[in-house]
Amino acid sequence: MISVELNKKVRNGTKWSFIAEVFSKLMIPITTMVLARILTPEMFGIVTTIVMIISFAEMISDAGFQKFLVQREFSTLKEKEESTCVAFWTNIFIAFTMWGLIVIFSEQLASLVGNPGFGHVISIAGISLPLTAFSSIQMALLKRDFDFKSIFYVRLIGDFIPIFITIPLALIFNNYWALIIGTIATNISNAIIFKIRSKWKPKLFYDFKVLKKMFSFSSWSLVEEITIWSTLYIGTFLVSSFLSLYYLGIYKNAMGIVNQIMAIIAGALMPIVFSTLSRLQDEPGKIVYVFLKFQRLVAIFVLPLGVGIFMYRDILTYLLLGNQWNEASEFIGLWGLMSSLTIVFGYLSSELYRALGKPKLSVLAQVLYLLFLIPVLIITAQISFSALYIARSLLIVVSIFIDMFFVWFAIKINPIKLLSNVFPLIISSCLMGLFAFGLRQLSQNIYLVIVSIVLCIIFYFSIIMIFKNIRHELINVIKPFSEIGYKSV
Repeated sequence: MISVELNKKVRNGTKWSFIAEVFSKLMIPITTMVLARILTPEMFGIVTTIVMIISFAEMISDAGFQKFLVQREFSTLKEKEESTCVAFWTNIFIAFTMWGLIVIFSEQLASLVGNPGFGHVISIAGISLPLTAFSSIQMALLKRDFDFKSIFYVRLIGDFIPIFITIPLALIFNNYWALIIGTIATNISNAIIFKIRSKWKPKLFYDFKVLKKMFSFSSWSLVEEITIWSTLYIGTFLVSSFLSLYYLGIYKNAMGIVNQIMAIIAGALMPIVFSTLSRLQDEPGKIVYVFLKFQRLVAIFVLPLGVGIFMYRDILTYLLLGNQWNEASEFIGLWGLMSSLTIVFGYLSSELYRALGKPKLSVLAQVLYLLFLIPVLIITAQISFSALYIARSLLIVVSIFIDMFFVWFAIKINPIKLLSNVFPLIISSCLMGLFAFGLRQLSQNIYLVIVSIVLCIIFYFSIIMIFKNIRHELINVIKPFSEIGYKSV
């Protein structure tokens, strides 16, 4: 068992992180529903290639220092303060350097990603780099201290920006500038509010010895982030190279919709998982217990969600994106189903490697996966969009097998244990899928379909409540939300 104090912090952090994710992911579909009906898939395709470049630059700017500050067990407050200052000023310097390079080579970068003539757009979007660098260290410290309540307030304000800025600009300009300016405005908001909410303030201190010590860990975290970025964006690059901006928009929004929905659960719990496992890195018995507990907790909600997205993919596409996005429907369904599996068996594994201070394992796992992913996607991208998205989705199975092997190596949990830990939830989700299939044969009326979704939820939770350990997990999840009115830890 974990300590009472840490358990209380985890529960409180989970509460606020979950509230932030739910609110955010309820706001995002609303703005997506509006923007998808104003802007064309081609417009989203243009922005996707720009985001691909900026996200890579942001990752380099961070240099893995966020994860270092969360994971590191500092011996003194002075060591923590010095490391934080060095991380902050290093991030700022790299961010401005990356922005300068983007401005200089903007046209070449635009041509590389299949958008010649859009160099000026990439240069302006690069403003986000120093803004993100300014707030990333404050966010890392809040995560380390389980202060997800402060992060909630930051995201709360940021979630309203698309409604008041992005959507009005989309109606006025009817082009990609609405999305670019909206993103910059959100980053400005985050930087200001993080500065207000964070207790830590930057000081004029720098020491290259501290930097060298930090980089010995964070360098591997950075390499890991690069491999993860490659996994996420290799499909985007190939679609822009072999297909068209239309299909790039379809590809981006299909994955984006699913990822936004899944992030309600995964996005709320993953920061908690990393922070908790990091505090237990020197206690092998406890870390195994907590890891399996988190895996089961995530699976309770994510597995039926994936099955539900697959069974109701056409309705989801129509409601969130509209008629001009019909080609995204099958991809949304398949990606939703497979994503639920990779969250339960893959994402948690990545958090474990980093928490144990073994980012090399995550790097190796990602590289092995890329050895399968890249050639398959290159071949299928030249066949058709359908071939590419089917291959992209099904290859998740390869990633899961790789992660299972490395978890076995890292903390001696064999694949059978990982599967048996969530097996009742897998069966329950499959039964819910069969129940949904039967209900869908009765009527295609939109109102009856919504009723059938509610019935599926009731059906699923009725089944899992039979299992005593899962019933206790649900009670422990619900309990912190009854304490929202009380003072947080």
